[in-house]
Amino acid sequence: MTTLSVHAASKRDGPVQALRGAELTVAAGTLTAVLSPSGCGKTTLLRCIVGFERLDAGEIHVGDVRVAAPGLHVAPHRRRVAVMAQDGALFPHLDVAGNVGYGLDRAARRSGRIEEVLALVGLAGYGKRMPHQLSGGQQQRVAVARALAPRPPLILLDEPFTALDASLRADLRTDIRTALHADNATAVLVTQDQAEALSIADQVAVMHGGKVRQTGSPYDLYHAPADRWVAAFVGDTNLLRATANGRTAHAPLGALPLAASHQGDVTVLVRPEQVRLHAASAPGVPATVRNHLFHGHDAVVDLQLQDDTRITARILDQPAAYAAGTSVRLTVHGTVHVLPESARS
Repeated sequence: MTTLSVHAASKRDGPVQALRGAELTVAAGTLTAVLSPSGCGKTTLLRCIVGFERLDAGEIHVGDVRVAAPGLHVAPHRRRVAVMAQDGALFPHLDVAGNVGYGLDRAARRSGRIEEVLALVGLAGYGKRMPHQLSGGQQQRVAVARALAPRPPLILLDEPFTALDASLRADLRTDIRTALHADNATAVLVTQDQAEALSIADQVAVMHGGKVRQTGSPYDLYHAPADRWVAAFVGDTNLLRATANGRTAHAPLGALPLAASHQGDVTVLVRPEQVRLHAASAPGVPATVRNHLFHGHDAVVDLQLQDDTRITARILDQPAAYAAGTSVRLTVHGTVHVLPESARS
């Protein structure tokens, strides 16, 4: 069952064409992340879905109800779409229970729904606390509980974790995903954070230039991007010209196994974690280390092949062994993906 359907959505914001025929479908009970850099249309799309902006063209359905179309604009409060803002936007004069129950009628407040959703977000027993007595992460949990409480058909999460520190962000987004799934809620997360989108979403829609360039599972989006732009935006990339013959491509990194059969000149995508470094005496393609960047959990090594091709590799240990000027050999682990012809221009 589909909870949200956006078809051919277009919207001009002054001189800027913010949406250009955007398409998005969200299945019931799932979490979809809309991912893009700043200025690519994701916030405009969110505002059109909730009803804060009118579409110039296209249609939006929430459940089986058409809420936006040429000549039709259902008011935001009639769409029953819950929005969780970046700062949570809690009412400072209401306690936690009051905030969570704000959108509920009297019967629903007495039904135990407030306590149920607080438990889902890890705040059981916090109902009597005031917002100023909570940490930033706890306030965001309350905001999620408030969005869940009336069981809306759709919840929109507008970059809800950006104000939190990195370690708190990681824990909170995992807990919020668990709470949404436990309540069988349907949600759309708008974010610029690739790690956030890939780690918690069931589906990721990548936007650029007012269009949805690709929609798919996080795994498919990363390993089989639809074009060069998506490949470069979602994760680090090595894009290499190659000649394909069936399931093998001959590239500067040697003979590479392909995920699917191709013929002729192609562009292949090799992720840095697929590139393995070996001693100079080992088999493989010779390369020279230019430098490396240590990130704690891993290191990225910048390499140059004998034909001057630049390659990056991601390694997990011993970055000090790869000082600038070190000679190494390279192999590629796993299959590689061929980008479509239209992606190479």
